[in-house]
Amino acid sequence: WKGEEVRPYVEWLVENVNEHPLINVHLDSEVRDVSGTAANFISTLVDAQGEKTEIRHGVTIIASGGENLRPKEYLYGEDPDIFVSLDFDREVVQNPERLLSLKSAVFIQCVGSREPDRPYCSKVCCTHSIHSALILKELNPSMDIYILYRDIRTYGEREDIYREARTKGVRFIRYELNDKPRVEKTDGKLRVTVKDQAIGMSVQIDTDIITLASAIVARNNSEILSRTFKVAMNQDGFFMEAHAKLRPVDFASAGIFVCGLAHGAKSIDESISQAKATVSRACTILAHKERMVGGRVAVVDPDLCIACLTCVRICYYEIPFVNEDGVAQIDADRCHGCGVCVAECPCQAITFASLTTEQVVAKIDACFA
Repeated sequence: WKGEEVRPYVEWLVENVNEHPLINVHLDSEVRDVSGTAANFISTLVDAQGEKTEIRHGVTIIASGGENLRPKEYLYGEDPDIFVSLDFDREVVQNPERLLSLKSAVFIQCVGSREPDRPYCSKVCCTHSIHSALILKELNPSMDIYILYRDIRTYGEREDIYREARTKGVRFIRYELNDKPRVEKTDGKLRVTVKDQAIGMSVQIDTDIITLASAIVARNNSEILSRTFKVAMNQDGFFMEAHAKLRPVDFASAGIFVCGLAHGAKSIDESISQAKATVSRACTILAHKERMVGGRVAVVDPDLCIACLTCVRICYYEIPFVNEDGVAQIDADRCHGCGVCVAECPCQAITFASLTTEQVVAKIDACFA
């Protein structure tokens, strides 16, 4: 957090991407089919007109972003003076004159996050709300502003704007999850009732607007992307890396990486850092002229296979499939060599190319000789 303006950076980034001779941008398009493996992917894109485009590429980076939750509480959607944070930002840009006339404003934190359904913190809400409160203070220093929070998480250099908000008179009121604020409209005015944990009493606040710091959630197309690219998702709908410490931006499938809000709620600077890490990992593949495939891969004997689909069901990487001849097939360049299908095949139709059943039995006999 350095306090920089985001819009100029995004505009500069978009301009550079659109003008770069080696970058092709496909708008209003979706990935319908993917085949191949690291260094040799083939993806089919379909645009809004239904036109298909086939692309060959060496790596895949999933950075599909996230979405702002539209809550079903606090009268959101029922009153035009109740916003979510992004709506408030839009109001600041499009209708600042209206904000000048306000006498009071309330921000409610952790709307839809840090709850049983979504136990994670969205990480940006506290900073966003405090920054918005300071904008209102600049427009009207005498405005009464309240931030209702469960825990303030303005970590790192973000602590500076928290202190600034305190200095400028922004009031912070802590509430508990089991005793949320109540919003009602009485005589045409919004009223918020909240139990202040500091004094142990309920406080009623009459306000002109309410801004809800709603959770960051996974995009609604994440499940489709998960099936298309055969990558894992966590219980919250975000994409899940292969290992949080050893492979933090890799998927289990080689050549596919993740970054940004697609991976989970995080701030812009954290998304940029993760994107740089993803590029670094992608370059380990793209920097080579050719890619060697390991010799220990599963091979199917078509004369023994009865297409029972055991290998298709148990493969974690979803690589085996039944071909046109009605027997299982495993692409050598995609096989991870884990050996699960070799062990589970009831007909012993699958073996390792470099390690046959006879060799394994001979090794076992030698161990006990």
